Amino acid sequence: MTPIFFIINPGSRHHKSAKFIPQLFDELKKLKIDYEYELTNTLQDAWSLSRKANQQGYDTIVALGGDGTINKVLCGFYDDGGKRISKAKLGVIHTGTSPDFCKSYGLPTVPALALKSVRMGFSKQISVARIEYHKQSGASQTGYFACCASLGLGARVAQKSNSGLRKYLGDTLGTLSSIFFSLCGYHASDLELVCDGEKQVIKRNYNTFIGKTRYIASGMQLRHSLGETDERLYVLSIKNLGFLNILPVLKAVYSGQPIREKDYISLRYARSIEVLSGDRNREVEFDGDPQGYLPCRISIASDQLELITNEL
Repeated sequence: MTPIFFIINPGSRHHKSAKFIPQLFDELKKLKIDYEYELTNTLQDAWSLSRKANQQGYDTIVALGGDGTINKVLCGFYDDGGKRISKAKLGVIHTGTSPDFCKSYGLPTVPALALKSVRMGFSKQISVARIEYHKQSGASQTGYFACCASLGLGARVAQKSNSGLRKYLGDTLGTLSSIFFSLCGYHASDLELVCDGEKQVIKRNYNTFIGKTRYIASGMQLRHSLGETDERLYVLSIKNLGFLNILPVLKAVYSGQPIREKDYISLRYARSIEVLSGDRNREVEFDGDPQGYLPCRISIASDQLELITNEL
């Protein structure tokens, strides 16, 4: 039995999570958990430490931080082809701002309770999305996400939210403010998608969400028909925004009610999505952080992830 390996981001939630680290070590001692750990300086450290821990054969690897940290640790479980590197389980202790990952999968959001779940080690399988996108240099990059990707306005909103608005205004109000600030001067562009081989052009696309969980970001939620191991993804497009339909769109994405097809919002499902073009607003964001640029391809990874949960 190998020790549990903790990847700890003391900088999450504007460095507030650092205050939990002494408590974490006290709890680990009380629970008599055999463990090892590393602290991160950057989000990229979370990926490299996760990759190394998977290669070294740890049975359980735990991400402690916000959704950005969780995503990078998750990415370290996979090679570029969608295969798991090891049979390790992923544990999550959320100390960030918005616990979308935990809410999506029914995980404890209180760190002490999450640690007890890690100790028990019960787990379930979930499907994970694989995304091929591009960096600013034009180089191709492969990543993974367990919640949602945004194409368009979402990356700008994430940048403004992460830059400090949520720190001062709170999660939901900070994100709403980021949306309104981001809309100022934003010019929608046409987006060309190929969903399961069927080409579609979304006129005046403001943002297209592609994902698999109910919680999109910071209180936004989508009612859909996907299960945790489903091999499909939803494709939710916000388009043709005007003064009269901004409030109905916000109500649709915050209420959690079923989406009704309108000229400004649409929902469909697909196993494979290829985004061919977008003449402007080409940024790609997933699981809370801007990552790169279009074009991109998204599908479900061939191997499922073993996620530690709080119940059998």
